[in-house]
Amino acid sequence: MAIVHNPSGTDSALTALLISAGVVLLALLTLYLVGFDQGAISRSGMYMHELMHDGRHLLGVPCH
Repeated sequence: MAIVHNPSGTDSALTALLISAGVVLLALLTLYLVGFDQGAISRSGMYMHELMHDGRHLLGVPCH
């Protein structure tokens, strides 16, 4: 029997890590926009704040 080296296993682990990091960053950005932005980044004024008002209370983010 011969031992075969298969480097593709490390590629799939790296791909999974990069996808996971991307999902976490997107989730944090979404949480910031919904909870704390108030127009600073989205340039929507209070529109985003008011649109997500009930969701913000559900997440426990203070807004009053």
